[in-house]
Amino acid sequence: MAKKETTRNIGLNVATPPETCTDIHCPFHGQLPVRGQTINGIVVSDKRKGTISVKKEFMHYVKKYERYEKRTSLYSAHAPPCLHIKIGDNVRIAECRPLSKTISFVAVEKIEKL
Repeated sequence: MAKKETTRNIGLNVATPPETCTDIHCPFHGQLPVRGQTINGIVVSDKRKGTISVKKEFMHYVKKYERYEKRTSLYSAHAPPCLHIKIGDNVRIAECRPLSKTISFVAVEKIEKL
């Protein structure tokens, strides 16, 4: 009997990828649960195997000068092979259990540009 391939409902309002993969750390086709915060950002590096670096820009208010300054944060996230993520893509990453020393996020959606 053939094994039926299904995609899991991860509890977020994101589109499921059309392809399947055999990655155990994929939230859709593996066993990795997501929880906590979700972050939108831009992929700045994909040189590490199965890992991407995501940059998030935000404005921070400086009370002394009564102005805002631009700040950035860099997150390391696991990239499932079924999403086909590359440099310059807008992605949504979700928090998960720690996968390594620096990786506590997984990519769950590739946001299409309008």
